[in-house]
Order: sequence, then structure tokens, then C-alpha cells
Amino acid sequence: MTAHTETGAATPAGEPRGRFWTPGDQVLWRYRGNGTDAVHIARPVTVVRDDAEVLAVWMAPNTPVVRPVIADGTPVHREPLATRYVKPRATRVEKWWGAGVLKLARPGEPWSVWLFWDQEWRFRSWYVNLEEPLRRWSGGVDSEDHFLDISVHEDRSWRWLDEDEFAQAQADGLMTAALAARVRQAGWRAVRMIEAWGPPFSDRWQDWRPDPRWPVPGLPADWDRPADGPDGVAGGPFVVRPARRSA
Repeated sequence: MTAHTETGAATPAGEPRGRFWTPGDQVLWRYRGNGTDAVHIARPVTVVRDDAEVLAVWMAPNTPVVRPVIADGTPVHREPLATRYVKPRATRVEKWWGAGVLKLARPGEPWSVWLFWDQEWRFRSWYVNLEEPLRRWSGGVDSEDHFLDISVHEDRSWRWLDEDEFAQAQADGLMTAALAARVRQAGWRAVRMIEAWGPPFSDRWQDWRPDPRWPVPGLPADWDRPADGPDGVAGGPFVVRPARRSA
């Protein structure tokens, strides 16, 4: 499978000119472990839209994804918070359970916005995932999660999520005080966007539906390969190969 690209127009300040994926292309949305270059989350997704304004991708139900686990196989969310970030980790390939997720990222923003529905396509909420701005490479986009998140509902109410994990990550040395301050500031910028009901909340993405002809993407065997392109350059081959056995 090959990801097609088209030459893009000028992108916002700080973003180089690049090429965009086309709807239906399949790429990887990945996260590095905190403080390391090693990828520990990899999610094959289908491109919905990609231009100078936004990258929108769809993660379909039953997509094979890479998740981090504690080295003994314990799911991360089931490990007590006090030891969650200090025990050795491994990765596991599993299918994404539940309904799919639409992910939206604007160039240079230190967060992405995810939309959740139930199985009957009733909209549930938006989820603002605070993270490093996405870096493009030939096979997808990479980031690093910043623990703190925000839940947003259609009545425009919002609340912080995972503040306990945010505090624990700082206590365990995964975030410096300076980085934590920048993340909180980014969160408040996101809150101002929510309260102003700016994009993407005002864009009616909750009415969007995936093309029924799109297949569920497979997981490439080399899902953790190093990013091979400069920041801001998309395109190039994305070859689906059999998933390798997880560590």
C-alpha cells in the first residue's frame, strides 16, 4: 500500500512547506515513551483530511494497535499509580476495542482533539490530548504524550482529566518543572479555545462519518522504525506487512 501525496500551499508560521496525504491513505499515529526515542504506541489510521489547516485521521474499530504494558503483562491503567511509571515496560499488539476515534491536529499546536461516539454513532465527547506538536515523517506522525488531558461536551462544559497521572509523572522525573509548566499553559490555551468555541469544536466534526469502503488498516511489521523524513514532510511509501509478535 502506498500513501499518495500532493504539494501543499504555504503552511502556518513555523511550519515548512510540505506535501499532504490524500483521503483514504493509511499512515501511523505514534507516541514515543517519555524521555526516550523509543515508540511505545502505534496506531494505524486512515487519512480523512490533510492540509495547511488540519490533519484529520480515523482509527477504525478492531484496528490492530501497539500499546505499552508493564513488563509482566499488566495493563498500564491497572498498575497502581505509585509504581505505574517506574516499573519496566513492554509493548503488546491488540485490537482497538469499542467504537472508532476521529483525531484532529492543527499544525504546531501542542495538543490533538479526539472525537468519541458510541456504537450507534451517538456523539459522546471531545478529548483534548496535551502532547508535543506532531512531527511528520514518510509513514505518519510522531508525538510524546504529556499526561494531562481535557474532556469537552456539547454543552461546552469541560474538565481536566488525569491530573493525578500528571502529578505522578513529575514526581517520577518524567517531566521537569519547566515542561510541566509549559504543558499546563498549553492546557489553559486549549481551555480558552474551548470557551470561545473555536475550531475544531465549531466545525461540526461530530456529524462526520467514515467512508464505508475504507478497509481497516493493518499494522506494519516495522511499526517502530525510525522516522525517516524531516519535520513537516509527509508522503512516501507506507507498506502494510504482517504484524510482528509483541515484546
